[in-house]
Amino acid sequence: MVVCGDDGLAHRLAAELRGVYREQVTLVVPPSGRSGRQPMAGRARAASAALLDRVVTAVNRGNGGSDDTLAPGERVVEAAEPTEAVLAEAGVERAAALALVYDDDETNIRAALTARRLNPRLRLVLRLYNRRLGQHIEELLDQAAELAGGGGAAGHGGDGGADIATTVLSDADTAAPALVATALVGTSKVVDAEGLLLRAVERRPPGPGEVADPGLCTLALLSATSNDPAGDEGSEDSGEHGPQLLPDAAAVAAATGRGTVVLEQLSYSGPPLSAGRGGPPFASLFSRRLRWSLAGLVAAVVALAVALTVVTQDNPLHATYVTLLDLFAINEPAHHQSTGRQVLQLLSMVVGLLLLPVLLAAVLEALGTFRTASTLRKPPRGLGGHVVLLGLGKIGTRVLTRLRELHIPVVCVEADPEARGMAVARRLRVPVVLGDVTQEGVLEAAKIHRADALLALTSADTTNLEAVLYARSVRPDLRAVLRLYDDDFAKAVYRTLRTAHPSALTRSRSVSHLAAPAFAGAMMGRQILGAIPVERRVLLFAAVVVGGYAQLEGRTVGEAFRAGAWRVLALDTAGSGDGAGVPPGAGLVWDLPDTYVLRAEDRVVLAATRRGLAELLGRRARPRSTP
Repeated sequence: MVVCGDDGLAHRLAAELRGVYREQVTLVVPPSGRSGRQPMAGRARAASAALLDRVVTAVNRGNGGSDDTLAPGERVVEAAEPTEAVLAEAGVERAAALALVYDDDETNIRAALTARRLNPRLRLVLRLYNRRLGQHIEELLDQAAELAGGGGAAGHGGDGGADIATTVLSDADTAAPALVATALVGTSKVVDAEGLLLRAVERRPPGPGEVADPGLCTLALLSATSNDPAGDEGSEDSGEHGPQLLPDAAAVAAATGRGTVVLEQLSYSGPPLSAGRGGPPFASLFSRRLRWSLAGLVAAVVALAVALTVVTQDNPLHATYVTLLDLFAINEPAHHQSTGRQVLQLLSMVVGLLLLPVLLAAVLEALGTFRTASTLRKPPRGLGGHVVLLGLGKIGTRVLTRLRELHIPVVCVEADPEARGMAVARRLRVPVVLGDVTQEGVLEAAKIHRADALLALTSADTTNLEAVLYARSVRPDLRAVLRLYDDDFAKAVYRTLRTAHPSALTRSRSVSHLAAPAFAGAMMGRQILGAIPVERRVLLFAAVVVGGYAQLEGRTVGEAFRAGAWRVLALDTAGSGDGAGVPPGAGLVWDLPDTYVLRAEDRVVLAATRRGLAELLGRRARPRSTP
């Protein structure tokens, strides 16, 4: 396996392939002077920087360094760019798979075209932010492989997913659902792949006398309990104190008082959120004060018309007409009429004088509203219960889109007016506060004191940490989620903040940790539908053909289930019949009976842990060559 990249995802992916799938990995990274962490945008305060140093020291002391550090004997190639010579030196001509995970889409595309020419049978995994371009590139590279005689199958996996020669993924799309779900307790964790929506719901531990609803099936038991709702935020090495993935029925029955992740509903995703075309809504054309002024004038006109009807005994319709004439001063003076009629005429003229400035203000305000319809909105005065989103880069833009699809109110904070997500914020009509979040008053402008959650997703760890620390001083109970570069650092920050604010919900997430399992599965030739984070562990969803796997073929669904490793969730019956009560051509069938016997031609959807998927579907471990 060859992994090329310039940030933490490349190191995390190499560690995933090496530690979970036991593959030999060649890592291509920039030279030491040019590689490293993501750019630290913004100016960090001394307090947050000092805390950062202390936490990193604690992590290094307690864990002996990051798990992204390459193991002895792993091959590393240092190169500024993945040129043809560099790819040849990395052994692409002999490799089974190549992952191109540079932060720049153009670099990945250029290297993919070169690699496809060097090895038509090479399985390619590309990291691209532009999804539409990614679809075209995937088709182009697969067509090139077919014309070159490489075929679609790399021949290393033996399952139906191995014929995928090129896979285009986005770390932003992979991590966004997890970040959204983490910020919103009780919100579904969603894996969306080609229109298929897998919905898993995190449920709090049941209270005294309550009975937990198991849903369709229980995917995981959380470390959170009734006595400790925050949980231990367990990882792979947490043992019995961490989350338990894919538990059996006995473990679920015995886990009283623990939070769960259950499969509650499965359906196709609905239409996307409207882009807001057609101009602003009518109510937004005029301010609230102006609307009340117009309403008061209309009420005055109605009252004058009713009074004129009573005084002159005239027809109500004609009396309204006469009142309007008096209002606009185009009626004859009531010289020889009754005193009541004269008084009403004078009052109508006064109301008419008041109406002129109100109408002028309405026109000017409407023109101003249309003029600023394409500019950034400001947070409304009475806004509350919203999510404050810091950073509109790649990750922040995807998270913003997800939040709006769920109809959740959002206020964004961004320092760069030319950031990638500013156009998306304008299109979705989301309020944006321009300014450095580390400056005083910026979070206050975003109504942080009334918010329900804070998502700190900028590219600078210290900026995210400082924002959360300041928000904690304003709202100690605020739900906060941090995007941090390194997973060990994220774990240390979580523990520190949890100790300082035991009553608040804090989560720290590493994007590379969330995205790496999906990239690794794609390199193994698996059709990975997506990944759902369960605290600091990851549950994968994959589509495979049963044929060739003794753990699945010829076994019933109940017999094929291995607790803590994998579980068959659904059967794809498209194009095939079945004699066990499953209608032919029914598509994906989720309520499979435990007695259904899996056949070689069946294509199933699996939920699996990383090690379980590697054990079930991974290639045979090869002995490592001595360098």
